[in-house]
Amino acid sequence: MDQALVGMCVNERRFVTIPPELAYGAEGVSGVIPPNAVLHFDVLLVDLWNAGDQVQIHTYLKPLACPRATQVSDFVRYHYNGTHNRMKTYDTYVGIGWLIPGMDQGLLGMCVGEKRIITIPPFLAYGEEGDGKDIPGQASLVFDVALLDLHNPKDSISIENKVVPDNCERRSQSGDFLRYHYNGSLLDGTFFDSSYSRNRTFDTYIGQGYVIPGMDEGLLGVCVGERRRIVVPPHLGYGEEGRGKIPGSAVLVFDIHVIDFHNPADPISITSHYRPPDCSVLSKKGDYLKYHYNASLLDGTLLDSTWNLGKTYNIVLGSGQVVLGMDMGLRGMCVGEKRTVVIPPHLGYGEAGVDGEVPGSAVLVFDIELLELVAGLPEGYMFVWNDEVSPNLFEEIDKDGDGSVLLEEFSEYIHAQVASGKGKLAPGFDAELIVKNMFTNQDRDGDGKVTAQEFKLKDQEAQHDEL
Repeated sequence: MDQALVGMCVNERRFVTIPPELAYGAEGVSGVIPPNAVLHFDVLLVDLWNAGDQVQIHTYLKPLACPRATQVSDFVRYHYNGTHNRMKTYDTYVGIGWLIPGMDQGLLGMCVGEKRIITIPPFLAYGEEGDGKDIPGQASLVFDVALLDLHNPKDSISIENKVVPDNCERRSQSGDFLRYHYNGSLLDGTFFDSSYSRNRTFDTYIGQGYVIPGMDEGLLGVCVGERRRIVVPPHLGYGEEGRGKIPGSAVLVFDIHVIDFHNPADPISITSHYRPPDCSVLSKKGDYLKYHYNASLLDGTLLDSTWNLGKTYNIVLGSGQVVLGMDMGLRGMCVGEKRTVVIPPHLGYGEAGVDGEVPGSAVLVFDIELLELVAGLPEGYMFVWNDEVSPNLFEEIDKDGDGSVLLEEFSEYIHAQVASGKGKLAPGFDAELIVKNMFTNQDRDGDGKVTAQEFKLKDQEAQHDEL
């Protein structure tokens, strides 16, 4: 038998005939093998090893990129043989005695995505006793391994593949509110989430614990428009437990695109690109303005344009007709001036945005050209006299001399004064509504007519009566 087994391969089958002189001879084995018996063996070689054997490694798939290979004390997640059927990886530390010695050796130097066959002799596996269940004693073991993930508990995040815009006026810092798109995957490329699929950015404060620690750190120092890959080890991600589609102890890969960011303390930003030589008359509260604008997001996405519509946008400054940041950005302009106004969301459309038009928490960029300015009236006034007020004002309005003035008479008189340049209505408002309010203020008893007793000039009493 010693001779017959030499040269056999594992899984080889031999039929062996042994004459008695090379077996049990003339004595045989009492009660089992008679004297001078020829023996016949049907042999199948199941396993073989040598005391000098080492772990054997055969790599049959290796990824093109291997930024890092497993080292002693790394934590790895891998599939082997039947683990695929259980849909669960085997997760362990490498090289520090958590595995049988041969597996500890066989996993060292692997790359994520690599596949290898690791053959382990029994004295580096479960030895003479086996594992007491499925593995017999003195068995060599063969593992078909696919490495999915690796990290070291000392790892910090890593940032890769940065694409930074040429114009980066400011980088994000702790306390900023940031809007960004991302694709999230595991180290082996398994996809788990994407903001693109929801067609909405992920919006959050950074550096303050609103996101996992690795993202909190990885989003610091970015520019608007920047793209970067952030690799987050599990102790800075979702830890040993994982979450949802993310398995426990998984390294996470986020490919992000920064859309915009701001700080809640940010004011508006004004950049003047052109001012005409004569720029002495500057816009102020109450002035009526006509201007063109392009409105866009920080990433350049166009939201609206009066140029495209072919008509100006007209407002009374300080009357609440535009968002506060725009009201602030239009002040101090002269006709013909061109400027860019950047408005943070708390001075724009806030967290809600405008459904279907402006995203929530968006920073807005307005490119503005002021075309016309009509000076407004002093605060609190909707009508003023440009000339001296007639001492016989009531009699002039009461043309029929009946001692009372109706709305029609009052309106006709005020419009005549405006047309002649003697009086001025606040620009940008409904003139008829102003006149009606003026009349109502004089009609003390509300009977639809103003008598001489009710009629008083503004400077004759403390109330704000326009006349």
